[in-house]
Amino acid sequence: MSNGLLISAPKSGSGKTIITLGLLRALKIRGIPILSAKSGPDYIDPGFHNFSSGSKCYNLDSWAMSKERVNNIASKAKKKLLLIEGAMGLFDGATSNSDGSTAHLAKLLNLPIVLIIDASKTGQSVAALANGFLNYDKDVLINGIILNKVSSLSHEKLLRNSLSQFDCPVIGSVYKNKELELPSRHLGLIQALENKNLDQFINNAAEIIENSIDLDNLLKLGNSISYSKVKNRLQPPAQRISVALDAAFSFVYPHLLDDWHSNGAEIKTFSPLSDQGPGDCDLVILPGGYPELYAEKLSNAQNFFKKIKNAPNVYGECGGYMVMGKGFIDEEGNRHKMLGLLNLETSFHNKQLHLGYRDIFGKAGPFSGPYAAHEFHYASTIKENGRKLFSVSNSKGEKLTDTGLFNEKASGSFLHVIDKR
Repeated sequence: MSNGLLISAPKSGSGKTIITLGLLRALKIRGIPILSAKSGPDYIDPGFHNFSSGSKCYNLDSWAMSKERVNNIASKAKKKLLLIEGAMGLFDGATSNSDGSTAHLAKLLNLPIVLIIDASKTGQSVAALANGFLNYDKDVLINGIILNKVSSLSHEKLLRNSLSQFDCPVIGSVYKNKELELPSRHLGLIQALENKNLDQFINNAAEIIENSIDLDNLLKLGNSISYSKVKNRLQPPAQRISVALDAAFSFVYPHLLDDWHSNGAEIKTFSPLSDQGPGDCDLVILPGGYPELYAEKLSNAQNFFKKIKNAPNVYGECGGYMVMGKGFIDEEGNRHKMLGLLNLETSFHNKQLHLGYRDIFGKAGPFSGPYAAHEFHYASTIKENGRKLFSVSNSKGEKLTDTGLFNEKASGSFLHVIDKR
């Protein structure tokens, strides 16, 4: 039997990710079998989870996934501790009733929360904050509190004394420490595979967490996981699938690849940044990532260009979609020639945030039919001519403009597909 729990906080920026990474490595060092997950549509944090725990990190999305799908992925833990990092604040979701929130996910899985409170600018008022979260929704069980960014021993004593009135233990106090900071960019943290000193950072974080949090108590806080016998649901869009995977193309949901592989597909990877092309395949997938950081290198990757243009079918998401266009403009205003598979031009010159869940219906390509997706990018579309790939609604059910492009051998959009509806 496996146990699971979620790490959450009252708001973003409270330190969930760093503490989770330290916990994962500390538990790994102890030899405790563990599987991690990230709540919501996040590609960057799972890369850090993978590195810290040494095992695959899955996304669990209570807005985009059915309860059966969520349970199916959680069941992969099997005799391991399932440690889930929440997104944003505990009750922050896609709709007014908190659908898609970490609290919603906790209810679906019947798992408790460990609440991380950023105590850096508070004293006795921490009790009012904790009281609000402990009592806001009685169907959400908060089994422990971790105080983060504590300034001193006297500060810790004041906080603990204020929280002693609640039947919820404070299981740790993590003091302010610049060694627990990671660099970030416009989509979040700098990717794990770009950080050359990450192993040293994670080991240091694990030592700090081991000395700051009562891990023995933490391990007792979880609830058992209900196993799902639902089969992996997504049929592969092709028999032989070649996926671009490197620092420029890294945003891939593992549950999609798991489904395709378990249902008979052959999946191989290649690196455009190494000027590799796909091998013999029926479908090439160019995932999202950070192609804008490697625009010149990609533009000069002649073998990659040649092999992609000769591929029978190509699909791109977000960054991959941009590379499939005729060109894109970087932040400095320089245009870089791209694959030209779609009549598309994009730009980072004047960045604008596009963000939100999407209900989509694919008219062609590997994701034909109804799917749940999300959008998160700063690039703007200068030109997008051709047949539109997806009809789109937002999380409120409001109709949006059709998006994406497709032709006889290529398709793509800025949207990241999460799961079938």
